[in-house]
Amino acid sequence: MNFSIEVPGEAIPLSMQNLYQTLTAASSTNPQQIKAGTQQLQNWERQPGYYSSLQSLFIDTALPVPVRYLSIIQLKNGIDKYWRKTANNAIKKDEKDLIRGRCIDCGTKEPDIRLALQNALMIAKVIRYEYPLEWPDAMSMLVGNLRHTYEAIGNPMALTRALLILLQVIKELSTARIQRTRASLQTAALEVLQVLGKVYVEKVQTWTNFFRHGGDDERGAIDSIEQSLLALRILRRLLIAGWDFPNRSPEVQSVWNVLIHHFKDMLTLATDGSSYLYANIQSLVEKHLRQIAKLHQNIAKEHPAGFVLLPESIALVLAYWSLVTKFGETFGSQTAVATAAYEDDHQSVSIMEYLSLKGLLLLRACVRMVFYPAQTFKYQQAQDKEEKACSRDLIKEGLLTKDFAQVVMQTLVTRYFVFRPRDLQDWQEQPEEWERREEGEDDAWEFSLRSCAEKLFLDLMLNFKEQLKEPLVSVFVDVANTQNNDVFLKDSAYGAIGLAASVLEDQIDFDTFLNRTLAHEVQVNMTGYNILRRRIAIVLGQWLPVKDGLNRPLIYEMFQHMLDKEDPLNDLIVRITAGRQLRNIILPFEFTMKTFRPYCATIISRLMALIEEVEMSETKLALLNTLITLVQSAEEEIAPFADQIIAFLPSLWEQAGNEFLIKQSILGIISSLISAMRSNAQKYHSLVVPLIESSVKVDSDTRVYLLEDAMDLWAIVLQRTPPAAVSDVIPLIPYLFPMLEVGSDTLRKALEMTEIYVYLAPFHMLASINVVLPFFVGLLKGAKREATGSVLSIVELLIRSAGEIGGNDALTNLTSQLLEHNFLQTIFSGLHDAYEAHQSIGAARDSASLDVLVETDYLSILSRMVLASLSMFVDMIKAVNTGDFDSIVKWLLCEWFRHLDNISHPEKKKLNCLALTALSQTGQLWILEHLQELMTTWTETVLELYNDEDDQGHDCLVYMDASALKSADETAEQEGQRKLIVADPVHRSDLKTFIREHLHHAVANAGGNEVFQTEWVVNVDQDVLRGFGKLGIV
Repeated sequence: MNFSIEVPGEAIPLSMQNLYQTLTAASSTNPQQIKAGTQQLQNWERQPGYYSSLQSLFIDTALPVPVRYLSIIQLKNGIDKYWRKTANNAIKKDEKDLIRGRCIDCGTKEPDIRLALQNALMIAKVIRYEYPLEWPDAMSMLVGNLRHTYEAIGNPMALTRALLILLQVIKELSTARIQRTRASLQTAALEVLQVLGKVYVEKVQTWTNFFRHGGDDERGAIDSIEQSLLALRILRRLLIAGWDFPNRSPEVQSVWNVLIHHFKDMLTLATDGSSYLYANIQSLVEKHLRQIAKLHQNIAKEHPAGFVLLPESIALVLAYWSLVTKFGETFGSQTAVATAAYEDDHQSVSIMEYLSLKGLLLLRACVRMVFYPAQTFKYQQAQDKEEKACSRDLIKEGLLTKDFAQVVMQTLVTRYFVFRPRDLQDWQEQPEEWERREEGEDDAWEFSLRSCAEKLFLDLMLNFKEQLKEPLVSVFVDVANTQNNDVFLKDSAYGAIGLAASVLEDQIDFDTFLNRTLAHEVQVNMTGYNILRRRIAIVLGQWLPVKDGLNRPLIYEMFQHMLDKEDPLNDLIVRITAGRQLRNIILPFEFTMKTFRPYCATIISRLMALIEEVEMSETKLALLNTLITLVQSAEEEIAPFADQIIAFLPSLWEQAGNEFLIKQSILGIISSLISAMRSNAQKYHSLVVPLIESSVKVDSDTRVYLLEDAMDLWAIVLQRTPPAAVSDVIPLIPYLFPMLEVGSDTLRKALEMTEIYVYLAPFHMLASINVVLPFFVGLLKGAKREATGSVLSIVELLIRSAGEIGGNDALTNLTSQLLEHNFLQTIFSGLHDAYEAHQSIGAARDSASLDVLVETDYLSILSRMVLASLSMFVDMIKAVNTGDFDSIVKWLLCEWFRHLDNISHPEKKKLNCLALTALSQTGQLWILEHLQELMTTWTETVLELYNDEDDQGHDCLVYMDASALKSADETAEQEGQRKLIVADPVHRSDLKTFIREHLHHAVANAGGNEVFQTEWVVNVDQDVLRGFGKLGIV
């Protein structure tokens, strides 16, 4: 049918015919029709009846499969969007009832497996939302449908479809994160198990009898094996999620016994029947075994105590160990040549290998449940605790005996630590992938026999130290000599002592082994010794962090040799491994550049060449991590090699393309180099500044990936910039301000850098004040205390800087900007709210909304303005509020004096004291009426600053020799800080002298000494006067 939509989508009404035509168009191969049809379907999504109509088309088996397939897909996707009651345009209840009423029956009758699967997924989603509140009989209906199709004769497809639906439902409910959903599944679990177990057992009996004894119903046997596999997949999930304590359920115990019996029978059939079973039947039998093995492992992982207490569990683990032992006889290779048999096995994991892996995982789970029991916050009943203790005792006594641990250790080392032809082939064909897989940085060990064996071996060594140390050392001593050229055996033994380094550090003379054996073997140029070189790098990386006093120069020389590409035995895997393990050599605290320096240039050169050579991003990142560790460990001593590293980075940056993790590592390396180089890093500004700019620009494509790392680099560059290079970093200032928005992830770092810029380039920051103040006002009103404090600190620095570089003109301009953007108004509003809150008393007292520390910062801003220009401060108060000046200053001074007791920082205390003292010289009523508070403040502050006996007569905050603040390698930030400190009245003015001089002016401005005494001093408490008099100021 040729169909296209010619009118706007909204104009087409929803009808079965229109829906069918639209689905036909959307499922066609014409791009224009697909686009138009898809858009129309989206327009109908919110219309009543749309999803039930989709289901109606899906049910009609006479329609084309593409149309029906798209119908069920649209319906399934709509469940997530509109089935919840709280969703916008949610599906109505009557439409939901219609969909629910037809979905199970049509799914059971669906002949196409693809459509049946999508319908089953849709049913599972509906039941997740509806069961048990809105659809309480959902599970009963599924069980009833399963029972009906099982008892029906002549329709095996219906049973298969019923099992498929139940599988998807159980999968959906068992993986739900909401505890209520899992609890609902547990409520229905027993009902499902009773019917499902019967189906499974009967179907297994049917196909096993046929394939063992023959018969004439081959199709029926094939249907039965497919159905039993579906039933088994359901059972696996049901037994894990359906019971918190599976061992307490008789029904679960019964099924468990049946599965153990079937496991043995199917294993025999799979291994002995390969000669007469068809390949597809052999595969289905093996899939049964895999499902049962998964069940065993999952139960041990999710219900460790329950696993042990289920029938025959210890015997089951021992049976798995027998499989592991048997498979171990053919697992490894003692030659370096892959045979054709192994090449055939290379493409897939055999059933014996799979079961052996599960056996090791199961055994490790038993070890961990004894020695590393999982901790939980869930309340445990007495029975729960008793079962855990009992299960641990059963494993200790019946499984993990000392003799068994020794047997396991020896089997693992001699059978599973060895290389296989598959490994050797991957070594040659996929070196990077093989190396990454062997490194096992994630959970890949759960899918690798050798990696899993290593994990189990380490668990045993840590928990059976005394029993296993001597046998392992004995094997090692027999193997570790230069006359033995069996590289595979040596690789196994060395791998074992490397993993057990923390256990064997006092048992093996590793220093002698290093000097006499490893140093020789790393230079041997014989076939296969590349395997041993890789192992030597790993062993050194494992032993050096735990063993003191090793010959570090020799180790550095060995790594330098293993990174040499010119040596044919140093293939890619050897060099990558050496590059990775070098990080473990450099990382320990004992590392010093003194011993490493002779090898540093060569190692860095070879390491960087290796980074460019490898292709996998994960490998590049690991090697870059080694380089970062080297730079950070060397600190300032990396300087002679910095040019060598920096020269390598631009090409690597270009090579990285859109691999932003690599670019993040490059930025990390540059940050570490800049930090180590200090002021000498300015020669790299021409490279670094454009890099920062391209990473932080608002319209940059890389900003979302590199912003955080680029800002870390930017901050370090600012901190290390010398005074002569400030002009290099000024062009970056405009990119800083957009990061000051409220809620920005980079806000804290942006505020820190803004403060640094005030020290570095105060003129440029003052010139940009109209740009930055809107951000500051927003932060002042809505940000957290930390951000507010940073903003106020920056503004305080700007006030100080304005007075130093521009005098009154700069201060006047800054004040006008602060007023224009309502910054000062915000401060006064906050202080007034605090004043009002402190006036209320008793039960009706209001709590101040202004944080105590923020109020201190507010008053510090005002103090700086007073000290900068008293007349400007008075004008500012008049401008900030059109109200009466005297009333404003009255409440302000009341709150100011009240808050002084909350200021604990000596510098802040003195700053406020200086400002209030400066106000006193006006001799005005509004300040002299607080003379008693002034004298109290003077007395307390002077006693605090002159309290030290060694500092009698000297203000401890005043620097006697300001030139001592200057350092030889002073950065621009430090220079800016020093200049402001030297000019700061807090550190320049002696407090007693300051009070004396301003008190003299206050007396004069008040009308002379006699008037001052009779009108103001007379009102001061005598104790306060005596305390002030003892200071000797007047």
